[in-house]
Amino acid sequence: MAAPDFEDGGSGGLVARSQRGDNAEPLTITEVSGLLKRTVEERFGFVRLRGELSGVKRAASGHVYLCLKDEGAVIDGVMWRSTAQRLSFAPEDGLEVVASGKLTTYPGRSKYQIVIDRLEIAGEGALLALLEKTRARLAAEGLFAPERKRPLPFLPRTIGVVTSPTGAVIRDILHRLADRFPSHVVVWPVLVQGQGAAEQVAAAIRGFGALPPDGAVARPDLLIVARGGGSIEDLWSFNEEAVVRAIADSPVPVISAVGHETDTTLADHAADRRAPTPTAAAEMAVPVRAELAATMADYALRKRRAILRPVAIGRERLEARAQRLPRADALLQPQAQKLDELAERLRRGLADRAGRGRERLSELRLSPAVLRRALRDARQRLDAQRLTPMLPTLRLQRERERFGALERLHLSLDPKAPLARGFVLVKDARGNLVRSRAAAAGEPSLELEFADGALHVAPAGSAGGRAGPARPAKRAPKPTNAAAPRQEDLFGRE
Repeated sequence: MAAPDFEDGGSGGLVARSQRGDNAEPLTITEVSGLLKRTVEERFGFVRLRGELSGVKRAASGHVYLCLKDEGAVIDGVMWRSTAQRLSFAPEDGLEVVASGKLTTYPGRSKYQIVIDRLEIAGEGALLALLEKTRARLAAEGLFAPERKRPLPFLPRTIGVVTSPTGAVIRDILHRLADRFPSHVVVWPVLVQGQGAAEQVAAAIRGFGALPPDGAVARPDLLIVARGGGSIEDLWSFNEEAVVRAIADSPVPVISAVGHETDTTLADHAADRRAPTPTAAAEMAVPVRAELAATMADYALRKRRAILRPVAIGRERLEARAQRLPRADALLQPQAQKLDELAERLRRGLADRAGRGRERLSELRLSPAVLRRALRDARQRLDAQRLTPMLPTLRLQRERERFGALERLHLSLDPKAPLARGFVLVKDARGNLVRSRAAAAGEPSLELEFADGALHVAPAGSAGGRAGPARPAKRAPKPTNAAAPRQEDLFGRE
């Protein structure tokens, strides 16, 4: 094979030269990348791709980068921040989706990719798969655990409702509450479907929980998160993780009333109580006032009966025992009969005694001879007593000796008896005895009592008065030598 002729326009040379008949100028890489970009975007300006998400990541700028793949190929994808903010679900690896957008190239890496304008889950089966995956993940965290469920307040003073302010749901709830038990209701209006609904519902739940208990708008005692029925796509906002976590973290008990009885969302699992319909949620929230009033009246009646029951039972027992007691006349009959017997015995005894006395009287046969004999017997009994004048004389002598001893004792104890032997009684101005020299020196005047009178003097050194005239002393009563005679004790005692 002959060597190429570089000078004659061979396949290559050391220096690039234009060949004869060639009018194509060499392009730069940027120019080729631009041509490819325009070609791809013009040819594939709008495409819909179905595939499985892989490598999903959200950049700090808010853009979402991902890959779409199937069994045989992979294509890169990107969603700008404005599009990512409008997503109604969170993209995850393994989720089968349908992406709508346009193909373009990325010159920096010579790659082509799809710029996604709309991202949807590929069919209800994939949506249910995503729902189950999210449910399993949140359940593993314990957000649906039964022990997290709290009891609802029996009679909430304030009820918070998170729902759309224009739908029939809020009217049904208010109407049912008014029928059962009128309560104070605070409505937090939110979107319940579409873009941004989940964020608004979660913000409303957290907003109610952040209210102070004593603020201008008091924190509700109970929350109702409600929405009418719809398809799974319509209810998807209540399957979002943000809503589920807001319900689980709420300090206020929550009733979930999303959809109809057959509709189930993750919000139902996280709530403290699930209601099949919004109307049923209102019935769960409050009792029936009429039934409550009837119950209270029944309790009051039962309490009154419980209070009166012991009285009634006691009355019945008393009546039963009173019936068993014998009558008063029956109790007195034996005693009355005994009294009659005793009266009869007394009557017969008196009659018998009178008869015996009558018999004795008839036996006495009173006559002068009988009376003289009785007088003689009495005199004999009197003479047997041996009464002599010596008996009262001896008694009188003993009493006289006893009174003499008492007189001598009185004279020996008389405080004025020593005055006759030259002693003096010293008294103060109040008539009290002065027993020491110190006490006498402190008195302004003294009274000296002699046997024949008293003398008032002043102690030495005192400016007191002069000696007063003597007054005769009271004479002691003269003792009697003989005691007055007294009657002798009939029983012979002294």
